[in-house]
Amino acid sequence: MAQRARDALAPLALAGEIRARLVDDQAMAAAHARWSGVPGTTDVLTFDLRDTAEGPLDVDLLLCTDEAARQAAPRGHTVAREILLYLIHGVLHCLGYDDHDEADAARMHAEEDRLLDAAGIGATYAPPHPMPEPEGRVAPTGSPARDTN
Repeated sequence: MAQRARDALAPLALAGEIRARLVDDQAMAAAHARWSGVPGTTDVLTFDLRDTAEGPLDVDLLLCTDEAARQAAPRGHTVAREILLYLIHGVLHCLGYDDHDEADAARMHAEEDRLLDAAGIGATYAPPHPMPEPEGRVAPTGSPARDTN
């Protein structure tokens, strides 16, 4: 996991230190309430400990394994890959990315996908490429052709 994280973050040429701790729902909910004032669990909490935004990274991350397990299956990948996504997400928050509105979330997800692709892992958020239609068959606008047999 540590090597995969290094591979995924390598294109950013970061200096500093990133520490990640894996926690369950109970520990994450307690931290979420304590540090963010929000009840319930979440996927990742990021603690940027730098004195200035320009300094080398000094980051603590809490990554929720229970949330990763819930999200991995519908996304069609492993829990480990989902946790790696959370780690990248937390680091990007330290670099000024945010996901509180649709445009910012799209920008952040595109960067997450770029980093995952660069590491040979593959994108999470990019829409799948549609399969080409067989010759002579045209899909209805807005959806791929499907056989109903």
